[in-house]
Amino acid sequence: MKEHFTGKTFQLISETADELGLECYVVGGYVRDIFLNRPSKDIDVVVVGSGIEIAQAFGKKLGKGAHVSVFRNFGTAQVKYRDTEVEFVGARKESYSHDSRKPIVENGTLEDDQNRRDFTINAMAVCLNKSRFGELVDPFDGLNDLKERTIRTPLDPDITFSDDPLRMMRCIRFATQLNFYIDDETFDALSRNKERINIISKERIADELNKILLSPVPSKGFVELDRCGLLPLIFPELAAMQGIETRNGRAHKDNFYHTLEVVDNISKHTDNLWLRWAALLHDIGKPRTKRWEPKAGWTFHNHNFIGEKMIPDIFRKMKLPMNEKMKYVEKLVGLHMRPIVIADEVVTDSAIRRLLFEAGDDIDDLMLLCEADITSKNEARKQRFLDNFQVVRRKLRDLEDKDLIRNFQPPVNGEEIMRVFGLEPCHDVGRLKNYIKDAILDGDIPNEHEAAYQFMLEKAKEMGLTPKNL
Repeated sequence: MKEHFTGKTFQLISETADELGLECYVVGGYVRDIFLNRPSKDIDVVVVGSGIEIAQAFGKKLGKGAHVSVFRNFGTAQVKYRDTEVEFVGARKESYSHDSRKPIVENGTLEDDQNRRDFTINAMAVCLNKSRFGELVDPFDGLNDLKERTIRTPLDPDITFSDDPLRMMRCIRFATQLNFYIDDETFDALSRNKERINIISKERIADELNKILLSPVPSKGFVELDRCGLLPLIFPELAAMQGIETRNGRAHKDNFYHTLEVVDNISKHTDNLWLRWAALLHDIGKPRTKRWEPKAGWTFHNHNFIGEKMIPDIFRKMKLPMNEKMKYVEKLVGLHMRPIVIADEVVTDSAIRRLLFEAGDDIDDLMLLCEADITSKNEARKQRFLDNFQVVRRKLRDLEDKDLIRNFQPPVNGEEIMRVFGLEPCHDVGRLKNYIKDAILDGDIPNEHEAAYQFMLEKAKEMGLTPKNL
């Protein structure tokens, strides 16, 4: 292990610890990631004694450029130096009350500190004192669990999860990020303790969901959340998408598993968290719109519009940002059927212009979402859609170059209409603006001021409006 701790940072921590006569260990994610060959800049150090004392002395040794932040209420301190962060904390033992995940903390030994860790792979420690420098302390065989790709709690999982229920989310998040298996005993404890998740704040849960969504294969996490019974408690709208119903021999697909397939598809092409959220929510309106029609079979009419209207409430309940990120997800959910409908029919210039106008700068993300949404088991049908999507993409490029439709504002605006006809803001001004916009999008007139102006005069005449200021 010594070869992983040869840098200046670790040498100075070692010197500082020995000078102060304190036991000092690197713990947690940094040690785990060494064995997984994953990069890690954030270093957690446990001190048997005062973490604050060693942090301040270490900061002085680093000299200019080092920034020390002390959090006395928590007994921790953070040292930032260039692109490295080191968190120092005194070894401690914890006890919990049933209605809170905030522990009662006492000073403890290294053993106490390792006992309180969430998973065996995060409980390994490496000594930094000179006499034992680089020695691995692994009381729960976390190294073997890493080799076996297993998530397991150090102590009784029922106690671990009941004490701090956020660890249930972290368990599934680590399994998803690392593509690990959750030990059977640990998984069973997830199911037994699932109701305890109700004491965790929505912000904390959303943070873990975001990390699951940003994993290489997010579906793994959502399947595990469903298997252990957490999903209906933290995300009932998604859980409601499960199931297949058959009537008169006709069945619809399981929209939950279809959604997870779409999320995995899009995750191969983008790390945009909010585009992945749009993929997760694109069919969220289907349970509310499901109908049986004798001739058509199962239908989900307007599920995109119903889904779009559900987004603000979902974001609000889950404490996700109620800003342009939410509006972006809303827009993509509302529009996600449009390119598919266009690709399934004759691809007209008018339909493409309208799509480009409504999607604006998000058109490329919308197309990525729609292509990810093609999950048909009928390979011929799937290929037909994909081929048509290439036609849509080509026309989007051609029309954008020619007509400059993306985010366009009609070349004759409301102020000019009011000035020409001597009008105050009124319904007629809006009608004229819409006539001009529709004429450009339908390709009846070019996206130019003179053509739009002449068209406005013709339409105004039909409406009985006379120019006042020509």
